[in-house]
Amino acid sequence: MRLETLLAGQALRNPDKTCLVLGSLRVSYGELMEACHALAVGFSRWQVSPGDRVLVYMRNGVELVQTFYATYMVGGLVVPVNTRLTLRELEYFLEDSQPSVVVLDADNVEAVDLVASRFPTAKLLLVGAKARGEARGRDFAELAEPTDEALPEVPLSAEDCMILYTSGTTGKPKGAIVTHANFIIPHCFMNAIEWGISHQDCYLVTTPLAHRTGLARLANSLCLGGTLVLMESFDAQEAIRLIEQEKVTAAGMVPTVARMLMPYLEQAPERCSSLRHIIVTGEAFPVELKKKLMALLPHAQLHSFFAMTEVGSVTCLDHSEQLTHAASVGRPTIGVEVKLVGETGKPVSVEEVGEILVRSGAPGRFTTMRGYYNRPQETAEAVVDGWIRTGDMGRLDIDGYLYIVDRKKDMVLSGGFNIYTKEVEMVLHEHPAVREASVVGVPDAVFGEAVAAFVELRDGQVLSDKELIEYVKKRIASYKKPKYVFFVDALPRTAVGKVVKSELRLLAESRSEAVS
Repeated sequence: MRLETLLAGQALRNPDKTCLVLGSLRVSYGELMEACHALAVGFSRWQVSPGDRVLVYMRNGVELVQTFYATYMVGGLVVPVNTRLTLRELEYFLEDSQPSVVVLDADNVEAVDLVASRFPTAKLLLVGAKARGEARGRDFAELAEPTDEALPEVPLSAEDCMILYTSGTTGKPKGAIVTHANFIIPHCFMNAIEWGISHQDCYLVTTPLAHRTGLARLANSLCLGGTLVLMESFDAQEAIRLIEQEKVTAAGMVPTVARMLMPYLEQAPERCSSLRHIIVTGEAFPVELKKKLMALLPHAQLHSFFAMTEVGSVTCLDHSEQLTHAASVGRPTIGVEVKLVGETGKPVSVEEVGEILVRSGAPGRFTTMRGYYNRPQETAEAVVDGWIRTGDMGRLDIDGYLYIVDRKKDMVLSGGFNIYTKEVEMVLHEHPAVREASVVGVPDAVFGEAVAAFVELRDGQVLSDKELIEYVKKRIASYKKPKYVFFVDALPRTAVGKVVKSELRLLAESRSEAVS
């Protein structure tokens, strides 16, 4: 079973039903299927074959969805890159995935320059190239001209559909190979069973489609035959307007988005009376925020869950459990196995803390990734006897509810985005005035967590926090930059010289509160 065959089935049965909404544009299932087929024929003529990678660095839009499904139709793998990431980060993904095709917005001139100059063997496809007079790549609309030409049959062995990059503690992102089953099983079947969503729902995407939350709502909607409302970029007031205008029934978000929506919800909650499902993932969901949402939108069911790129949805906390088990991330998703193990690899007892391992059949078969792209050693370390080691520490109570005790080392979760402190530290160390730097997360009222950096300067060097923050911002995505920079004479260390981050977290919390 493949994503494009599900889309084809929906288009066959409901060709005139609205599939995508973006501003004043409305696209039916029949129109989307024809557009995807046309682009897939273009890819085939370009000799894009099963297993080839198609990297997309585009803002939310119909062309992005079209590219996803056209790639599936020729057996390729999509490499989605969030446009909030910098060109430096984009360059790394290009080098690592070695795509056959790169799809960009033609008005992103710097990205076009990068691909054209550094990756000349990659075919460059540009959205809006003709309108801008851009001649360094093929125009998207030209390659995707409507056609009745048949496509080659995709072999059954072409099960992989996407490479999702997730940073590691080394600072070098790893590409998790995700299969068609990894999307279809949870988003078409398991979510429908647990949450009660269906073809009757209208879904709102509040994040980039390249983000796992956006990808999940895309899969929910197109697999089940619903209607998907896209936003080019998130704006809280516009989101409220869309919910009211389009009668949105299911909205996916991270807690940060919920916080941003709250002032408008409090002013006129009746504008969102159509909502029946609020689907939340990301950082911990504050209890007070839950209570406010539930009070303002009594007809909406709140579904929150713990998920990771490598393993998909691990646990789910349903509406009735949101306040009774508020500190928990829920019980294992139906069909997913979870076990906690100690240092020796043996399972721990109830209420004891252990590393969270996840399994759902053979890797790639149902919900867990097949492995890391071109990283056999990292795959072997992460996947042991079918169990994927998450690196997260948790405990299970007698009723099977999971509680996260400590997350992956060196990770900050801000606004639903994973920020690995090692990556930020590596950029800080590139500054000629910095001798040593260590990064931790601190609580943040809006984004859940924020980045705080402790920095030792080289002898005789003078540097301001604003200068250093701006330096980082130019090199990695803006959301990864430190919100706070604290200059210190020396970082706290153990007897063997290891930085004691637990001390830095306490110090960062007290200092950030003083600054705020």
